[in-house]
Amino acid sequence: MIGRTDGLASRERFAREREKMVEQQLVARGIADPRVLAAMRRVPRHLFVEEALRERAYGDHPLPIGEGQTISQPFIVGRMTELLKLTGVEKVLEIGTGSGYQAAVLAECAGRVCTVERLPRMAARARQTLEALAYTNVWVRTANGTFGWPDEAPFDRILVAAGGPSVPPPLFEQLAEGGRMVMPVGEADAQRLQVIEKARGEMRVTDDSGCVFVKLIGKYAWQA
Repeated sequence: MIGRTDGLASRERFAREREKMVEQQLVARGIADPRVLAAMRRVPRHLFVEEALRERAYGDHPLPIGEGQTISQPFIVGRMTELLKLTGVEKVLEIGTGSGYQAAVLAECAGRVCTVERLPRMAARARQTLEALAYTNVWVRTANGTFGWPDEAPFDRILVAAGGPSVPPPLFEQLAEGGRMVMPVGEADAQRLQVIEKARGEMRVTDDSGCVFVKLIGKYAWQA
């Protein structure tokens, strides 16, 4: 996906667009975690969308990435990442790799990222983009995300980038004691971001804000 339009002049212009995105869409709306802001200043969002959409990559909206999926609005990416309260050393599970953009932001903020995508072609494209950008702490697996990634568990943090009717039991099981999960939970066409914490094996849930994500598909979520 990294093509000839990414020359020096374009990189400088896109860097200015990223700075504008961070200041106007993140900082202005209350996102304050310096690790998250720095990550979103660094990650070249325009390289995670098709070339025809790169001029819109830093706008205040999601964008289609094929196969009925989207790259989330920058504010939502920043908010979900901030809610994880990353310090730089955590092992993170992401469900719903999509373009790989959220995984790249997580990779800037955490120690290791394991990301699961159910659509093979999308997983392959994301892996290719992440490798081209030299993200060596991200592992991509093609599988159904509602089962998590059992052989890499437990995870300090889990981010679910698709909306489900409830928290899939395997994901909560794979969350480490004292860990945090962020997931959109609700109806198929409208959810609320929830922060799920594991304390003494019990689930503690805090609502954050309304959102709309593509459906989480699988045994423990919506059926395709």
